[in-house]
Amino acid sequence: MHLRDSLFAYKKHGCEGPGVNLKKLARQFVDFAAVGVIAFLIDYGILMFLSQIVGWNPVFSAFISYVISTIFNYVASMRFVFTHRADLSRRREFILFVIFSMIGLGMNEVIIWAGTASFGNGPYAVTASKLVATLIVALWNFFSRKYWLDAGE
Repeated sequence: MHLRDSLFAYKKHGCEGPGVNLKKLARQFVDFAAVGVIAFLIDYGILMFLSQIVGWNPVFSAFISYVISTIFNYVASMRFVFTHRADLSRRREFILFVIFSMIGLGMNEVIIWAGTASFGNGPYAVTASKLVATLIVALWNFFSRKYWLDAGE
């Protein structure tokens, strides 16, 4: 079975049959991206404030900013992007969201650490590291939430 089939082959995940409804998936990804841009601005703004103005370590600052933006992201994503699954309680949904976000946080931290270890703690190095981390983590977040949290209705 192909990865595409395993992720999207079932109606409960928003598909119309054995394949992917690309138009619906693209629309959902656009909605996800809109929420993600706002979450990124929250995350990046706090990261830069803490690391460049307050003078905290960029990796620690990235942890704080990521956690704050994740709270916003949960509320906005589950309201505007994904449909609540009836077979999941809100508590279980939130726990899964946090688990997926913690995996994303780990990815974010490793990328920020690698970028700043290689290129320094200046604003350009932190920004470049954060952009790379954002792209990779955004893909993880969308597909993990689409598969495990979305009712697909």
